[in-house]
Amino acid sequence: MPTQATAKQRQPRSDETPARQRIVEAAFSAFMESGFAAASTLEIATRARVSKRELYALVGSKQEMLVACIRERAKRLQMPADLPEPHDRQALARTLEAFGTQLLREVSDPTVIAVFRLAIAEAVRAPEVARALNSLGVETGRAALREVMTRARSAGLVSGDPPGMAEHFAGLLWGNLKVNLLLRVTERPGPREIARRARDATGAFLKLYPPPDNAA
Repeated sequence: MPTQATAKQRQPRSDETPARQRIVEAAFSAFMESGFAAASTLEIATRARVSKRELYALVGSKQEMLVACIRERAKRLQMPADLPEPHDRQALARTLEAFGTQLLREVSDPTVIAVFRLAIAEAVRAPEVARALNSLGVETGRAALREVMTRARSAGLVSGDPPGMAEHFAGLLWGNLKVNLLLRVTERPGPREIARRARDATGAFLKLYPPPDNAA
């Protein structure tokens, strides 16, 4: 007859994924499938295999779960720590190409595009989705790009307003791609196409923003 210890050993092992991570992943899946307003905390707790009490203790309200989902994906939009410091125009070109490549790669990821679609779909019923996405996701990328432009101007490599230059570079980088991805009328670009877009946007940007001595 098996002992109690043997019986315990034969029990299926629990999911080794931390409970908080399971909750965030379950919340993201529920939001994608049911919408933010319709997804219930009970549904999320069931998917994550936790109690509602544990759900609230580890993450919090549904709004806080949404913020956690967006924050996890926003980490990928921060400026890479290994980007070269733009001491000259060639270094600036390498920095912009590297950052543009990362931005295109991360934002075009299907899960990130799904978050944007969620924000659009819930714009009326749950405007907090769009606000959270803008402050935690979109603004992260913008702030990193403004930092690049601020450094470049401080080094005397370009003349212009850093926020304006950042928006202009983003426009050159994306064109209509993000809208087409949201509408599902185009496929996610591959690595070669992403590199080409980043290179072309960088070249066009540097032509439009010469060094201060040549600005006239």
